[in-house]
Amino acid sequence: MSSIHSTEDWDRQAPGGSWGDPRPAGARPTARRPAAWRAPFSAYYYREVGYALSGLPVAIVGFSVSVVLFCFGLGTFVTVLGLPVLAFLTSTARGFGRLERARVRGMLSLDVPGPEPVRQVRPGGWGSVTARLADAAGWKAVLYQVVMFPWAVFSFAVTLSFLLLGWVLALYPAYHWVYRTYTPWNGLRMFDYRDDEGIRHVYEIQSVWQIAGVSLLGLLLVLLTVQLVRGLTNVNRVAARGLLGR
Repeated sequence: MSSIHSTEDWDRQAPGGSWGDPRPAGARPTARRPAAWRAPFSAYYYREVGYALSGLPVAIVGFSVSVVLFCFGLGTFVTVLGLPVLAFLTSTARGFGRLERARVRGMLSLDVPGPEPVRQVRPGGWGSVTARLADAAGWKAVLYQVVMFPWAVFSFAVTLSFLLLGWVLALYPAYHWVYRTYTPWNGLRMFDYRDDEGIRHVYEIQSVWQIAGVSLLGLLLVLLTVQLVRGLTNVNRVAARGLLGR
């Protein structure tokens, strides 16, 4: 009778930290989202922002490693070396998957149970290689690293742009005086040009109502950014459930 060996003992650990405890049947939230008006000032929201911004360097590493190993494995597939390389790819992808589930748990407040450990039916080194080559969870983790890379780039750019723009406009009354004191402008200059007839057109934010309008626009963008970041990170939640969980 063939023996069955576990080659992924870390995946046995339950969310509470004890070994051998059963995991929950599915992903579950670990924190409640704050109300919309409180969200821009909540730790929950800024953890989501941190996830979107920190996701880019993590995605670059995961994508690069996965593509290099996959291409090298396919290029040497006709030799004996190709199979261990592809097996190492699925094992490495599982490692990135554990990292991503930890990020999702800590920053997106979603506990995604990990996949079952790799089951090695045949003993020996080649038994481990063939088990990892047949590891569906490992290949799904590879797919996650590849397909989520462009999403990480998009999420980083959109989150950073809207976050900075919203708060820069919202806080404009606090630094409006800088323009009058240290620049020749009377306020934030929106445009300055001459038309075909040589007439100069200048528009600067300097009246009380203009300053208030800019600040109000910024506050609206701040509130909009909350929903935008939530929508972006919801895609990551769905992808983590589908490709990195059980």
